[in-house]
Amino acid sequence: MKLENNNFHEEFKLNNISFSSIDELLTYSRVFSEEIHSFLEDWFSEKEFVLVQTSGSTGTPKLIQLQKKQMQNSAVATGNFFNLKEKTTALLCLPVAYIAGKMMLVRALSLGWHLDVVESNANPLKECSKVYDFSAMVPLQVENSIEKLHQVKKLIVGGGVVSTQLQEKLQTIATEFYATYGMTETITHIAVKKLNNFTVSQLSETRESLYKGSYQTLPNTVIYIDERNCLVISNKKVSDEIIFTNDVVKLISDTQFEWLGRFDNVINSGGIKLHPEKIEEKLAKIIAHRFFVAGISDEVLGDKLVLIIELEDSKSNYKSLLVDEIKGLKSLSKFERPKEIYFTSNFVETKTKKIQRKQTLDLIRL
Repeated sequence: MKLENNNFHEEFKLNNISFSSIDELLTYSRVFSEEIHSFLEDWFSEKEFVLVQTSGSTGTPKLIQLQKKQMQNSAVATGNFFNLKEKTTALLCLPVAYIAGKMMLVRALSLGWHLDVVESNANPLKECSKVYDFSAMVPLQVENSIEKLHQVKKLIVGGGVVSTQLQEKLQTIATEFYATYGMTETITHIAVKKLNNFTVSQLSETRESLYKGSYQTLPNTVIYIDERNCLVISNKKVSDEIIFTNDVVKLISDTQFEWLGRFDNVINSGGIKLHPEKIEEKLAKIIAHRFFVAGISDEVLGDKLVLIIELEDSKSNYKSLLVDEIKGLKSLSKFERPKEIYFTSNFVETKTKKIQRKQTLDLIRL
């Protein structure tokens, strides 16, 4: 079936309901979800673009225009890469206000999937008994759904870093897990990284190198780095513009790269450049809670490395033991050891559950 903005695939279903016309679909969605209804009205309008809000995890949220045809191209790329054909059963558990949720709808509409929608919360599979072919979640949802993840055959994880600790938990689950790399401007992912179900030869590698892994780009994606060693992306199928990111990467090949961290997160401490994300990889082996490291202004060092952990105030004895364990962690170099450790009961988050580092740090230091 030809993909058109003013139509949908004949096999498309929403919550196990088929629709004979756009009006019928819009009537149902109006009662079911105002957020979904609003997007579908926009999608089936005569406009060639959709206005989408960025998440605001690395800056001020903003509205950008995405071409509907390019959104469909992205849907087709995902379907082809993961071999997800018509009648694929899929679960939407992300907010439709943002690109990840919108694209689950676009994939279903364009490719003829059978899409179920549940509330976008921290434990989306809690009330689910059905088995799905495909879904997309953020790391927090994956963490909270460990016991029921086997109900999804293929699952992509985006919107945040998958910790080594979480990845270790995924190794015993039959589900195929993939971390995704992308952003609103690239219409979700343009590269993916396998998280489990490794081959025998891959398993012969050390856990550390295996979990670090590299991202494999989707077809039609050209990548290179700029003078900052940040990733540059060109894919005319999803963006008319070349996209200059703030993600520091190591190029493995023309189609593979290792993500090292955010350029705007780099900490210059006493002339030593530190990537918080690499330090967090090491700390994740002993910290079982959400955390991040950051730099705060210091008269001597320029930036002082600090660690912020999300932990309830009531666990004071545990905090003391944890601090001692962190100070004794041998894998940290002297430059990577936090100068101060802060605890807070709750991190500041975006609506898509991404940690807002600066806002959380500002709140702690008030």
